[in-house]
Amino acid sequence: MEAAAAGSSRKCSANGGKKEKDLFHVIHKVPAGDGPYVKAKHAQLVQKDPEAAIVWFWKAINAGDKVDSALKDMAVVMKQIDRTEEAIEAVKSFRGRCSKQAQESLDNVLIDLYKKCGKVEEQIELIKRKLRLIYQGEVFNGKPTKTARSHGKKFQVSVKQETSRLLGNLGWAYMQKPNFIAAEVVYQKAQMIDPDANKACNLALCLIKQARYDEARSVLLDVSQGRLPGSGDVKSRSRAEELLMEVKSRETPDELTDMLGFNLDEDDDFVKGLEKLMSEWAPSRSKRLPIFEEISSFRDPLTC
Repeated sequence: MEAAAAGSSRKCSANGGKKEKDLFHVIHKVPAGDGPYVKAKHAQLVQKDPEAAIVWFWKAINAGDKVDSALKDMAVVMKQIDRTEEAIEAVKSFRGRCSKQAQESLDNVLIDLYKKCGKVEEQIELIKRKLRLIYQGEVFNGKPTKTARSHGKKFQVSVKQETSRLLGNLGWAYMQKPNFIAAEVVYQKAQMIDPDANKACNLALCLIKQARYDEARSVLLDVSQGRLPGSGDVKSRSRAEELLMEVKSRETPDELTDMLGFNLDEDDDFVKGLEKLMSEWAPSRSKRLPIFEEISSFRDPLTC
């Protein structure tokens, strides 16, 4: 009887230990196991030691242990501790070891890294290439949506939303050159596809830089009066109000002098191509998704 009780006690203890271990992985979002990738995630999320995490991520990549995730996660950690240049080289050097399904997310990681360290030309080139892939129907494996994850939550992203997001990133990159004429054209097209308050504020800033205050005011009023998705966001609303104040403070078109200094040069064809985009979403008669028809004019201007 005592032996049976002892056996039952050991079984309960083992089950309790397993439950505690499982709970630990859930709380800290650390995968189970003892391979180098698991140790890297433990160092990153539990020990809060980014340098140790990077060492283990390298070991995971070299050992072929969850290479897709290891490379992406390592790049993110490197970015957080200002080792961005090293992260860029790592992604470019080792993405060949990753699956085809991981390449799109690695491109997104690279865009963020280029943005972080001010590599504007590289950022523009990569975004244009991703837009070309959309036209060719090579994103989302030919499907109209994909499942994305943010802050632990899954959600669906459409090709239309992805196109608008990429155009928004491209507009921001042009603003850093600074080339506000090109940025304006890109933001206009992004808003036609999938409008939101944040891109509206950036578009308004491009118009302000060109001394086109009435147009900028009209765009900003759409945000401040809640007519655009995201207008309820406090940050976007505050930024719109600040830009409206800037518009009111300008009495003469002194920004025209700056505008005259812009030269579209190598971006001229691309901007002209964007101008040809259709303004309505019509059903496609071809095998491509409707979004591909809408950006069909990317074919020539994006050819490098």
